[in-house]
Amino acid sequence: MSAARERTGAALVWLRRRPLGVLAILGPGLIAANAGNDAGGIATYASAGSAWVYRTLFLMTLITVALVVVQEMSARLGAYTGEGLMSLIREQFSLRLTTFAIACLVVANLGLVVSEFAGIGAALELFGISRYVSVPLAAIGIWSLVAFGSYRYAERLFLLLSLAFLAYPLALILGNPDWGQVGLNAIWPHFSWSHDFLLVAVALVGTTITPYMQLYQAAAVADRGIGPEQYPAERVDAVGGAIFANLISMCIIIATAAAIGGHGVLSSAASAAKALRPVAGNAAEALFAVGLLGASALAGAVVPLSTAYGIAEAVGAERSVSRRFSEAPLFLGLFSAQILVGASVALVPGNLFRLLLNMQILNGIITPVILGFILVLANRRSVLGDAVNSPRFRMVATISVTVVAALAITVVAQTLLGWLGATS
Repeated sequence: MSAARERTGAALVWLRRRPLGVLAILGPGLIAANAGNDAGGIATYASAGSAWVYRTLFLMTLITVALVVVQEMSARLGAYTGEGLMSLIREQFSLRLTTFAIACLVVANLGLVVSEFAGIGAALELFGISRYVSVPLAAIGIWSLVAFGSYRYAERLFLLLSLAFLAYPLALILGNPDWGQVGLNAIWPHFSWSHDFLLVAVALVGTTITPYMQLYQAAAVADRGIGPEQYPAERVDAVGGAIFANLISMCIIIATAAAIGGHGVLSSAASAAKALRPVAGNAAEALFAVGLLGASALAGAVVPLSTAYGIAEAVGAERSVSRRFSEAPLFLGLFSAQILVGASVALVPGNLFRLLLNMQILNGIITPVILGFILVLANRRSVLGDAVNSPRFRMVATISVTVVAALAITVVAQTLLGWLGATS
């Protein structure tokens, strides 16, 4: 019997003996994946539906497969090594490559922290509350939760906030989409090779397979002490969380396409809220604001935590949300600094949706770098032993990472050629 089959058999035995084990361990995978449905995610998915109607659904089907693969590898690395991704990168790669990985993480995540607080500000502005009031209060609240609360308490709150996403499936049902076109576009490619479509495609990759999700997944699994014996349930959490999150993402695309498909890329939260009119009528903006607030607050804590985890791991410093400031000064200091910078920059006037979309494109370009490190680590028997990627899984993972990288390279090349006047 192969090692892969032995692991599968062990997983089934574990789940039969402890059917409530999944509920007991549920959390990191669902939190990590659903944190991708943040302010930038909602803006990107809604814009995809508005601009391209159902044409990006097949791409989302492929992205779902890739997300499941990378989230599972991240969770497995955390469970079988007891370490986060950056700690493993520091141990397994050169100082130069480790520094490069850290730089990519910081650039991508700091921009996302800004967008999360901008999302909170935009959400509460729909209720008539100035962002100059809401953003500082949100920053203090999120910082206090992590700095003074317990990890398990924070995790329950994150899961509770993710329930706001359930408004989108209802909007999809009540919006009466063209189900024939939905099904056809979900199983058959309807791509456009235009630069605008490819930009949206990269943004979808960037907001769905965001680097902080993998870093948070592995670090949270290790932080909770989830080991090989508990991994069968954690695998259910990681895979199930990824699938659930992307179903919600596709609901956002479909609901928006049914409501305002063909109107081009969105430029405001009020425009995006129109997709929820079948659910709330004139209260659509308020319902959208609640969802946007929950999504932004969820990721507003997870994103800076992932950066703090990553950098602290890379230098071998103490890292845990259950530690006091005096016990983990670098970890909590990094978290605090990101909250401060993110909230401060979010107060600068500007077009929120343009900022959100641009940050997802940036993430889409950086994502293949982090995925490459994860793939190499999960392929190394010296790191995972018998839990290393099986040949079939390795092939699927390699194809996923290669396609994401090729898409990012294509967009970068087109952009550079456009700057040089070499494209029409």
